[in-house]
Amino acid sequence: MSQQINKKLFEDRKRTNILSVPEQKFISYLVPRIPSWISSDGLTAIGFVGSVMILGSFLLAEYVARPLLLLGILGFYVQWFGDSLDGRIAFYRNKSRKWYGFALDIVMDWISTVMIGLGYVFYAPDDFKYSGFALVSLYGWAMIISQLRYRITDKYTIDAGLMGPTEIRVVICAVLLAEVIIPGSINYLVMGICAILFVINWVDTKKLLHLGDLKDWEEKAKKQESVSTHEAEV
Repeated sequence: MSQQINKKLFEDRKRTNILSVPEQKFISYLVPRIPSWISSDGLTAIGFVGSVMILGSFLLAEYVARPLLLLGILGFYVQWFGDSLDGRIAFYRNKSRKWYGFALDIVMDWISTVMIGLGYVFYAPDDFKYSGFALVSLYGWAMIISQLRYRITDKYTIDAGLMGPTEIRVVICAVLLAEVIIPGSINYLVMGICAILFVINWVDTKKLLHLGDLKDWEEKAKKQESVSTHEAEV
């Protein structure tokens, strides 16, 4: 029998990413099997360990041997495991703390992004290091868009269309594998990722501004309606 999605675990957010269905099925399978002694914060810590592993893989690849870059793929799985299950386990156990979890998730996502970018900066040669700075900046831009969209629409989405954090992890893992097979390819692939992220962010920013404009008109209309109702009562 195929694993069913526990919809209760995902009712707080809308997912549009390509891997949403198999990912949610896998999470629904894992959540009941997490030992009771592992808390939501403990899973967040596990995700952070994954980020440390990714940073370490770049350092080991630069100063020891390039194939050790593959450690980063394991690091991304560990990061996904902790980051994807920390909030879901809280929902499953009826111990969710909406704003605490939201704040912790955003802070840890940013720290993890900086660590990954820093790892690439250590590994990349010459001017390619600037691509690491660009990657962190562009992902930060995407995070800002996500938070502003939440503020305007009151609906929290972490995906940019068909691409979400999981898809980005898969793409970067493929880039790490390609670098081990074809040394130097990572530098051009990161530049390509930066270009794609820029286009996605630009499109999402235009959509965000449109949503903001609609919100302004709605609020003005409600305010005018309230004033008109008050005047009619007087």
